[in-house]
Formats: sequence, C-alpha cells, structure tokens
Amino acid sequence: MAELPKPNPLFHQSVRTRLAVLLNSKERSFSQLKSQLDVTDGNLDAHLRKFSSAGYLHSQMVLSGRPHTVYQLSESGSAAFMHYINDLLRLIDAAKKAN
Repeated sequence: MAELPKPNPLFHQSVRTRLAVLLNSKERSFSQLKSQLDVTDGNLDAHLRKFSSAGYLHSQMVLSGRPHTVYQLSESGSAAFMHYINDLLRLIDAAKKAN
C-alpha cells in the first residue's frame, strides 16, 4: 500500500476547515464569518490568527459605510487548502480501496 498522506494540521480542525471553505470562495467580514460558523468572537479571532501566522490570510480594511475588515485566504493559503483537500480525497480513496 502506498504511503498515506498526512493532512495539514492547520486545516485539519473542524472550525478551521469550515473557515477555509468560506475564505477560499470570497472575502468575508468578521461578523459574516462569526454568524456562518456560529462561534464566539474570541474563538474566531484565534482561528484567524492561526491562518495569519502561517501566511494564509489576507485582510483588508474597508472604509465605505461602517469601517470593517474583510478576510480571504491568500494565494499561498488557497494553494495549501487545495493541497489539504487533495490529501483528504486520497485518504478517502485509500479507505474505499481497503474494503
């Protein structure tokens, strides 16, 4: 059997996996993310800081209307997330073949 992939531990956490799905598709505000993920301010902030520390997050202050920050995965974050998804697909494929 081929060596199994080791999914990126940064994405391999349920809130961060869902957060990455949201941030990979389009930019979103903190309040949108908090609402869609049903997490607390502190919890969301901690997950965003993890992505930021890895260089996976792009944030931008929007000054139109009420000033707010929008977030999106950076190019490297999007590439790392797609690699993570491919690793998961390979794991699923290996599990199917094992039966």
